[in-house]
Amino acid sequence: MVRSEELNQCFEKLMMAGGGIDISKKMGGVVITEWKDIPMELLLRIVSLVDDHRTIIMASEVCSGWREAICLGLTHLCLSWCKNSMNNLVISLAPKLRNLQSLVLRQDKPQLEDIAVETIARHCHDLQDLDLSKSFKLTDRSLYALAHGCPNLIKLNISGCTSFSDDGIEYLAGFCRKLKILNLCGCVGAATNLALQAIGRNCNQLQSLNLGWCENVGDIGVMSLAYGCPELRTLNLCGCVSITDDSVIALAYRCPHLTSLGLYYCRNITDRAMYSLVHSRVKKNKPSTSMWESIKARKGEEGLKSLNISQCTALTPSAVQALCDCFPALHTCSGRHSLVMSGCLNLTSVHCACAVEAHRTLTYVPHHHAH
Repeated sequence: MVRSEELNQCFEKLMMAGGGIDISKKMGGVVITEWKDIPMELLLRIVSLVDDHRTIIMASEVCSGWREAICLGLTHLCLSWCKNSMNNLVISLAPKLRNLQSLVLRQDKPQLEDIAVETIARHCHDLQDLDLSKSFKLTDRSLYALAHGCPNLIKLNISGCTSFSDDGIEYLAGFCRKLKILNLCGCVGAATNLALQAIGRNCNQLQSLNLGWCENVGDIGVMSLAYGCPELRTLNLCGCVSITDDSVIALAYRCPHLTSLGLYYCRNITDRAMYSLVHSRVKKNKPSTSMWESIKARKGEEGLKSLNISQCTALTPSAVQALCDCFPALHTCSGRHSLVMSGCLNLTSVHCACAVEAHRTLTYVPHHHAH
């Protein structure tokens, strides 16, 4: 049990978090002055407003009734503040948190082990959002457990988990078919063509995928994604040095909702890829029956809003300018850099429409007519 002074601090924090709740009115005029006076229904309301999860965990130690109420009511939990004993904390908490929907276990130094994730998977079947980033100690055992225990996962962040393999990702994709957001950044052994083929086969609701610095990713994998995940909106391929124009062409024609694409250091990308994005846009925007419908369609369409082609040194100004002209949300102007071209010295002449307009405004000198 926690010390009485800690409980008092916990009570004060809970009361502050419940700001705006008229406690005496809620309880029919009975004034609450100590932690033990708080009834369960009000406790759950207050807990739902608390951002400091350390306070919640401390509150759960007050008594078995509080522990049960908090564990049943808690749906979102972040334990990233736990610097030394996260593994044991997860193992002890997970069996009680059966209604948990979101869990953040991001670490500065590796603590989590497979047994902790297996405990989560065994008890938290409603989990939809899980962050395990930088969990260097985890192996495919964790992915197998999540596949069976957490089939409702929508968002999964395993960036920097370098011990996972593509077999684990392939297995996970076969069960977690509701995935919409997946972060595999830095998972060199896990993010391969085999893994991406499995994702393309099974996860057709996927909207965001981070494959940054996954050097084993190639055209076969990206093309499988493009064909199997038509809802894809955000794709980071920065540092995927093996991909070529074929990957971008497949994305251009198969992923109509794509708004963000990262191609940093993909030096095999040429003008062919840029023109495919332009042509797919033109194809999607066929003339409407009236000018008004055309204007409305143009205003509501998505199109690329962010593109990183830094260090793609094979690209020429004409191709990139055509792309910039075709996607008005791509900006090169100061403060709005959504078209990033660092390291491409031959592309310095490429400018977005508003950058050109700003230049015209600055250089315009009005003529003074003599009277």
